[in-house]
Amino acid sequence: MRPVDPSRRRFLALTAASAASVTALGLPAASAAASPAGHGHGEGAEPDFGPNVFVYDPATPVEEIQSNLDRIFAGQEHNEMGLDRYAVLFKPGRYEVNARLGYYTTVAGLGAHPDDVEIHGAVRVIGQPDPNSEAGISALTNFWRSVENLAVSPTDWSNQWAVSQASPMRRVHIKGILWLEPGNGGFSSGGYIADSKVDGITINGSQQQWLTRDSELGGDWTNGVWNQVFSGVVGAPAQGFPNPPYTTLPTSPVTREKPYLFVDGAGRWRVAVPRLRRDTAGTTWAAGAPPVPSLPLSDFFIARPTDSAKRINQELSRGRHLLLTPGVYQLDRALRVKRPDTVVLGLGMPSLAPTTGDAALRVEDVDGVRIAGVLVDAGPVESDVLVEVGDRHSHRSHAGNPISLQDVFFRIGGPYAGRAVTSLVVNSRHTLIDNIWAWRGDHGKPGTIGWTVNTADTGVVVNGDDVTAYGLFVEHYQRWQTIWNGERGRTVFYQSELPYDPPSQAAWRSPTGNGWASYKVADHVREHEAWGLGVYSYFNQGVDIRCDRAIEAPRRAGVRFHDAITVFLDGSGGIERTVNEAGTPVVGSYGTSAVVSYP
Repeated sequence: MRPVDPSRRRFLALTAASAASVTALGLPAASAAASPAGHGHGEGAEPDFGPNVFVYDPATPVEEIQSNLDRIFAGQEHNEMGLDRYAVLFKPGRYEVNARLGYYTTVAGLGAHPDDVEIHGAVRVIGQPDPNSEAGISALTNFWRSVENLAVSPTDWSNQWAVSQASPMRRVHIKGILWLEPGNGGFSSGGYIADSKVDGITINGSQQQWLTRDSELGGDWTNGVWNQVFSGVVGAPAQGFPNPPYTTLPTSPVTREKPYLFVDGAGRWRVAVPRLRRDTAGTTWAAGAPPVPSLPLSDFFIARPTDSAKRINQELSRGRHLLLTPGVYQLDRALRVKRPDTVVLGLGMPSLAPTTGDAALRVEDVDGVRIAGVLVDAGPVESDVLVEVGDRHSHRSHAGNPISLQDVFFRIGGPYAGRAVTSLVVNSRHTLIDNIWAWRGDHGKPGTIGWTVNTADTGVVVNGDDVTAYGLFVEHYQRWQTIWNGERGRTVFYQSELPYDPPSQAAWRSPTGNGWASYKVADHVREHEAWGLGVYSYFNQGVDIRCDRAIEAPRRAGVRFHDAITVFLDGSGGIERTVNEAGTPVVGSYGTSAVVSYP
């Protein structure tokens, strides 16, 4: 999302009313090198996760924990394009700490149940100073951080979680009020909650869009701006789009929660691998829920940023699972997952950075692979694809044990001038996509951003049939943001900004007219359904740029859209229609166009 927006006065009124590789390749060096020892461990041994993972138990002096949390935050608060990554893990018990999270920081509990770890204080994200906002503060660039598998008892009036994309809250129990904005009406551009419970009210505030999935709300959700989606949420507000802008699905059609690290009652380290569920509502850990299946951590290769792609692939080929510790992994070839049921789990937002034009990750068309918790950075040599699931000839069914991608985030440009034709290609049937942010950077270090600099055609291409996506955030790519070629696809929540920087209309024309639709369903598709879509424009080059339609799809009964909205944020030009010929122009000044149902 944008770091600044000159139209914020209008938006404030609305919100108030609604309540590396080698130096020659140009890649940066990895962050602190980890110890070469400890790549595996015995059943009861304490694992060595390297220098950027901190594990605490209740016997640790609170002053030591707080001091380290404050030190990490001081280094990461403004380190948006930096290389350091951190994870802070709490064994079961009670802790009186105030954990503020900056960039590339994960705070997680190590209990079998979220209430096994209680943070008496806060796990929070605060706003950043923003001179372009009348509020003087925003959360528009509070990306790349997460909280997981713990309970928070706020000692202030709320637990503040003022985030935007790529900042998930999973398997968390908020024992009080949850506050999602930075304060003073400052802006925030949308986030994601899953498998969580909030006892008190949830104050949405300025959040432009949000997805809450398979969770429980004990109090009201206070307001909405453009696009608030609830899927399988007990206590969710009633369907109301566009006023209030709530899209509410009583159940989620098919889900499987993200793997997570924990310590069992005997002190053994394990990785939970939650079961597949269908037509669900509420958390997986409510009273009476069955135990979660798990794997011993000794079955995992614990990788370091200094490990080569060759070494990691050797371990994967031996049948080991993969845990990526914090840091930047410079890959001269793709990591290859070939065995069924392999788990690839990132700890502390690790980055995969291809250096030679290959992909970062390729997954074979096999059952049950789980990819979770990684950031993928395009390299300076253009890749055709950054992550590919299956191949174009993949047709086998995975209905009973699908491949899943969860909290997988893509970045084109920012730290350096990366390039990739497509970020994510999904060929395998029944794949679950759960919280993806594919982002062609609109800001970054000098020299890394520009129409001919950080080039990328498309964020997400789905070729496989029966694919379900929750939380697709796809932004700023230079052609179609998302292309759906597979049959019977489903998307629950879609958020997209068109590219800011087309230099002219002639440079940004698709085969079907002016501009490139954000969400493109191929002409041959017979069945497709999507709920809660938002597409926004902010063309900032000072020329009149038009996009004929935000969503482009065949007009037939089996291809259906529910609750779609387009918004003119600022700049010039705008979007002419919302879905095909439906909707009104949002061109030249702030405006919205909502389509409740199509066709």
